[in-house]
Amino acid sequence: MAALVLALAGCATGIGFDSPVGADSADGSAAPPTELITDRLIAAERAATAGSARQDLTPLFVAKPPPYTIGRGDILSIVVWDHPELASGGMNTAAALATGSAAPPNVATPGFAVDHLGRIQFPLIGLLTMEGLTEEQARELLAKKLARYLAQPNVTLRVQSYRSRRVYVDGEVRTPGLQAIDDIPMTLVEALNRAGGMLPSADQSRIVLERGERRYTVNLRELVQKGVNPGTILLGHGDVVRVHSRDESKVFVSGEVITPKALTMHNGRLTLNEALGETGGISPLSGDARQV
Repeated sequence: MAALVLALAGCATGIGFDSPVGADSADGSAAPPTELITDRLIAAERAATAGSARQDLTPLFVAKPPPYTIGRGDILSIVVWDHPELASGGMNTAAALATGSAAPPNVATPGFAVDHLGRIQFPLIGLLTMEGLTEEQARELLAKKLARYLAQPNVTLRVQSYRSRRVYVDGEVRTPGLQAIDDIPMTLVEALNRAGGMLPSADQSRIVLERGERRYTVNLRELVQKGVNPGTILLGHGDVVRVHSRDESKVFVSGEVITPKALTMHNGRLTLNEALGETGGISPLSGDARQV
């Protein structure tokens, strides 16, 4: 008896089948193994979906991101007003930044670099630990130290170049690559926007965030439907964000249908009725709707 067989690609749900690989699909790609849709298969699919939904994403959410803290490799712009001799090579650019004007062109990046121990070398004071301090805390510490040598020092301190922390965005985005974490909180949404946004081929239900040994799968559509703001997912140094392609989640419809083909899921979702509808439905001449 002729039959219609619909199978999910292994990458779509993580459920594999032990039967040998089936025939090629209409577009020439190899179709995955097939299995008759039964109550048992439906229960297994639901269990797999529920398991992924139970993933604890709590460590990723930060409602109020803390201010940026200075790290190793950052370049600091420091101006002690009325004491240009203390600014070393950074006076021109630091003053320009303070007044909002442009820095001189073709000039090497000046400023005070935070070394591998988290310190800077500053005139009169010597080595001063800056790692882990906010701009305000670092400014207050520097002014306190300079007060031993200068009367009421007026200090301006800013992070001129953010080089201590980075995240990597890869996959279905317009400009994949490294993103420097700066004074603007690096949320998941911010990182995707800096990467030029997601491509039309991106699967918004399968955004993977790798943090050390942990891997989290973020479903943007599901979060929004639940009223959770994905902009509160805060990235940290070394995080890797991968946006998977919809082409990696395919449904192959073969057998007694009008137009057998491979279909891409819509952000992780495709119902049986939708799949059959896109293939023209079950063949009225040879198809048996009881054997799908």
